[in-house]
Amino acid sequence: MAMIALRREGRRFAAPLISNPINPLRSSLASSECAFTCLPPNKIAYVIREQVVLGVRSISTQIVRNRMKSVRNIQKITKAMKMVAASKLRAIQTRAENSRGLWQPFTALLGDTPSVDVKKNVIVTISSDKGLCGGINSTSVKISRGLHKINSGPEKESKYVILGEKAKAQLVRDSKKDIELSITELQKNPLNYTQVAVLADDILKNVEYDALRIVFNKFHSVVQFVPTTSTVLSPEVMFNAVLENACSEQGARMSAMDSSSRNAGDMLDRLTLTYNRTRQATITTELIEIISGASALEG
Repeated sequence: MAMIALRREGRRFAAPLISNPINPLRSSLASSECAFTCLPPNKIAYVIREQVVLGVRSISTQIVRNRMKSVRNIQKITKAMKMVAASKLRAIQTRAENSRGLWQPFTALLGDTPSVDVKKNVIVTISSDKGLCGGINSTSVKISRGLHKINSGPEKESKYVILGEKAKAQLVRDSKKDIELSITELQKNPLNYTQVAVLADDILKNVEYDALRIVFNKFHSVVQFVPTTSTVLSPEVMFNAVLENACSEQGARMSAMDSSSRNAGDMLDRLTLTYNRTRQATITTELIEIISGASALEG
């Protein structure tokens, strides 16, 4: 009875052995049911166990290949985003540098300090509508919250005017009642002075305030931007602030995507090494199986 059951197990595992193209010796062995079933029980168990292990190894190499493919695709996306950010930065940077001459005379003449008796403060927070640009938006929100806390009290009131989706998403969590006005998709179209001037006039006319401050990131270089707070004195000041923040956003995104591309390359190198090691282990195992099978036939 035991031999009959053993022969049945041999018939069950004969087909998988034939379908394995890597091991022709085992395929020829499986083509002869008699040769397989005549092996000792421990040899049959060894062949069955090795088939299961071989399947696991094959799956593991496939997983590594799929992950390598995913990392390559991500690397292509990050490189493309870096190039787009660099192109947008070049287009905005010149305009931002030229606009600095518009608001600097106002600041030099009138100063940047609000009146002493301030009861209602309005904080204009400029941020981006899209992410993947590092901590540039979190920095603006952090400074805005600090100003809000300093200028809040029993006889004082602070409100937010938000430009950008990212600052809105953060401030709405704990300061929803203090948001006076929120505007998004400001940079959906190329920025122009007329668009920002109309926006500045609406804020200055429709929002009641004793002191109005604007929080933005001043562009210095691709890897450096300085959080800046300035009193809004005219549409020219807001136009420059929006351009400076847009430059800082594109520079931060360019830097972040460059770092992501390098990290993807490092991960791809590690995955390639893992794949080669796994493949080498599989080939070594196959060679050992061939030698073991030949020795079993000769013995």
